[in-house]
Amino acid sequence: MKFLTVIPHYNHARTLKSVAQDVLRYMTDATVFDDGSDINPAPLLEGIPVSFIRFEKNRGKGAVILDAARYAKARGFTHIITIDADGQHNAADIPLLIKAARQNPHALIIGARRFNKKQVPFSSRFGRKFGGFWVHLQTGKKVSDIQSGYRCYPVEMLLCQRFWCKRYSFEVEAAVKALWSGFGVQEVPVGVIYPPNRISHFSVFQDNFRLSILNTYLTVRAMLPIPHRQYAPNKTTGEPVKRGYWEVMIENLKQPDSITKNAFSAAWGIFCGSIALPAVRQVMLFFGAGWWNLNKILSISFEKFCIGPIVPALCIEAGYFLRYGHFLTEFNMTTLGRQFLQRVWEWVLGSLIIAPVLAAVTFGGVWIIGLMLHRSLREHA
Repeated sequence: MKFLTVIPHYNHARTLKSVAQDVLRYMTDATVFDDGSDINPAPLLEGIPVSFIRFEKNRGKGAVILDAARYAKARGFTHIITIDADGQHNAADIPLLIKAARQNPHALIIGARRFNKKQVPFSSRFGRKFGGFWVHLQTGKKVSDIQSGYRCYPVEMLLCQRFWCKRYSFEVEAAVKALWSGFGVQEVPVGVIYPPNRISHFSVFQDNFRLSILNTYLTVRAMLPIPHRQYAPNKTTGEPVKRGYWEVMIENLKQPDSITKNAFSAAWGIFCGSIALPAVRQVMLFFGAGWWNLNKILSISFEKFCIGPIVPALCIEAGYFLRYGHFLTEFNMTTLGRQFLQRVWEWVLGSLIIAPVLAAVTFGGVWIIGLMLHRSLREHA
């Protein structure tokens, strides 16, 4: 494993030199990538043993990181460590990122900033929690500091995938796709410094708008019952290789925790399909499937079993019994037509009983089938 420290720079001339000097205390290989700053910062780095690359036009931090990954690969580096040029990161934490990367070489390592409420702006603290919510919804995984720019990227992770964002929101997209594709994300706690005169290039309107568009896309994509592209390291070269859908599915079925997860996925689909909340239950289905990282194909398939008249009829009968102490036996224009609103209320009331009962039965049935299938796959492995 070989690490290159990358310092993306754009109009941070006041802090760039000190950041580069601090990095060199812990790393021998470092490169400053200037993203079209108003004034060429090269003179500031004279006498400092760092490489320097300047782009004439500002293209965004994401574009710089991707170019840095190609630059690193051409020179034999396996990982790049990105550290912001504004001085908010402590270079002394670089060894922590490297240690984590050596233990988990194919994961994206994120330096989770230890926030002090007195020093950190409210906007940064709110953005961190808000971003964490969306990532949890999109991946079913918790990432405490999705917006941290202090990271260690496996070069191949960046180069084998397609990224749409080229600016600030790139770091969010990269983390979500790392989780989707099987690389994974690991966080290590790091310090953070917010100097009084810190310059931020975050645009409240433009960057928040881009983040909104990105989160909308990622959330919709997460809800679709289409498997995400998966990668696994080649046993010989170590480079990521795309894995086939069936290969991933069979491997997942062999995992002991897949039995419970698939049973929960089916049960959640039945529960949402049975509950008498039209339209709202679809939102519940997708939200829950994303939040708990469920098997969406199973959840949606079992939810469709409840579309027919059987489940609503069971709910109405249960609701009627709760109201009157006996079941509804007459089905005519009076009971189904004139008393329609009463039947709707009984449907809602009864679904509160039927939905959890059917979900529990479904969970047990799917769990038993999953256990039998799991044993069969193990025996033939």
